[in-house]
Amino acid sequence: MSPLQLMSVSQSALDYLWIEAVPLTKEVSEILGHKDNINEEIFYRIEKHGFNVGKGLAYLLMREQTQAIGSQLDVIKFVCKDLWQLLFHKQIDSLKTNHRDAYVLIDTNFTMCQRMSSNKGPEKTAEMAKPYLWLPAGIIRGFLHVMGIECRVDFDAFDLPLVEFSIFI
Repeated sequence: MSPLQLMSVSQSALDYLWIEAVPLTKEVSEILGHKDNINEEIFYRIEKHGFNVGKGLAYLLMREQTQAIGSQLDVIKFVCKDLWQLLFHKQIDSLKTNHRDAYVLIDTNFTMCQRMSSNKGPEKTAEMAKPYLWLPAGIIRGFLHVMGIECRVDFDAFDLPLVEFSIFI
């Protein structure tokens, strides 16, 4: 068994980080006086936390990786298989590309959204989930940054728990 297979992130630790990230970030932003553009400030801070987590995971995983990862596509596949397995104990369900430096990672049952619901309907639930999805988007961007791939990561979550992460290089 490889060292990579022995590694995993505690699901409860990740859940607690994820649950507390948005309320704490909102509170800090309000204390700092960013009330005018609070949603933008929350996005920036949460995505930045995810970016730093992604960078740390990349350094850790690459230290344990015995083979060099070759092409850009190989790095994206590594995210889909190994990084996702480490974080969420499953692989990405589907990887699509338009062959123009844009990749779509589809998780049909995203672990972090399985218990999200609202009595206000699926559209409102998807809207309420957005701040929480900036953390995994930041993790992806941070990981790819360390691997030498500068990108933008967006997501679509219209039908939770299905989430699509789009990587634009």
